[in-house]
Amino acid sequence: MATVKLFIRGKQDPRTIYLRFIHGRKHDYTKNSGKIVNLSNCILAGNGKKSLILEGVKRNSPEMKNLNRNLRDIKNYIIDMYDEATPGEVSGDWLQKQIDIFNGNFIPEEDQGKQGNSLTEAIQTVIDTANIRENSKGGLGLSKSRVNSYKNLLKIIKVYQGKKSLKVQDVDIKFGKSFLNWMLNKQNYSEGYSKKKIDDLKTVCTDAEINGIQVSHQLRKIKGGKAKTEHIIYLTPQELEKIEKTKLQNQSLINTRKWLLLGCNIGQRGGDLLNLTEENFIVRNGLELIELKQQKTGKQVTIPVLPKTKNILKEGFPYKISIQKFNDQIKLLCEEAKVNQLIEAKKIEMVDEKGNVIPKDKNGKRKKKGVKRKISGTFPKYELITSHVCRRSFATNTYGKLPTPLIMQITAHSTEKMFLGYIGKSSMDYAQQIADFYAKEEVKKSI
Repeated sequence: MATVKLFIRGKQDPRTIYLRFIHGRKHDYTKNSGKIVNLSNCILAGNGKKSLILEGVKRNSPEMKNLNRNLRDIKNYIIDMYDEATPGEVSGDWLQKQIDIFNGNFIPEEDQGKQGNSLTEAIQTVIDTANIRENSKGGLGLSKSRVNSYKNLLKIIKVYQGKKSLKVQDVDIKFGKSFLNWMLNKQNYSEGYSKKKIDDLKTVCTDAEINGIQVSHQLRKIKGGKAKTEHIIYLTPQELEKIEKTKLQNQSLINTRKWLLLGCNIGQRGGDLLNLTEENFIVRNGLELIELKQQKTGKQVTIPVLPKTKNILKEGFPYKISIQKFNDQIKLLCEEAKVNQLIEAKKIEMVDEKGNVIPKDKNGKRKKKGVKRKISGTFPKYELITSHVCRRSFATNTYGKLPTPLIMQITAHSTEKMFLGYIGKSSMDYAQQIADFYAKEEVKKSI
């Protein structure tokens, strides 16, 4: 005779209720019943270890009564469906289908996609409606980078699912761990990028839930988040002086140097820096200022024009270049200035399917195609320099010299915790800063 048992898994409320179908030695299948329960609301058999008994109720609530009734009904429904099943039809997939039908989640194969429950379709919906979605600035329209992030997620999910058709409801804790492991160890993505894709996936599923698509109750417990920045690259005041004094013949590098020195002096992201024009330089109440609106945050930033800034621009404002060109040129500039300290860090390289770096020939071309990935190693510092060095250098070099809130007004960090995690200061730097402070206090006392 066929039997159906219910039991729970998980260590925290709410816990998933699983359904086990048994008939002889041939059929023994366990599936998620699609139901959850808080242990504080029910009575357990077997000293509270596994089996779930819901005939008695600790709290006489309508919710628990409904759950009791629902679980009794699903047990009876599975038995009835088994009695009607044809020989050879019963399997794990058959059991899952009956559970989905009972819970109202079953969609015939020919209708899948029409209902919008597939994971790839949910991602595509976010992409297709990007222009009418609220952004972080409070306006409408996701940025180009955010749209590209979702497009990359779609490509990754298509590779991950293969011939399967993943559903939004499949995204649970187990899925999150498996997907993260696959990105890190099979695709060689960096930890930061992989965790970002998990966060993007959770956003997609949450959006699908708003649109009436069922999601896993574990969705919000899936862990993404940011990876800790291990290697903070910035240019020290001494290195900036070397760059400034290096003799250059190439006009393109001279122009790049202006942008770099200006960026390290005003602390803005590469995109905001390279969009500056002379119109951003204004005078208010006799004070020379740079005013700009940050692309990423939408925040209005006002920066005083210091003598150093004037000196950088004394021979004219730099001509406009693209962010890609800037990233390429600053590496050449820093190499020319011999900013070549060896640093253990990560950098983006073209790698093959095994994660091995594809070497370049004498002309700088790769021998074969590959994919871009971050790899660990020891590299000359100039190879690690990107446009982001401007903001990091400003924040790091001014920390301890200017009050932190004033620096944050320019960098537009939201919290001091975010700011301190951004700058390139070690525990030794902080110790030296404290020692210098007390040394100054002793000098004051002696005067």
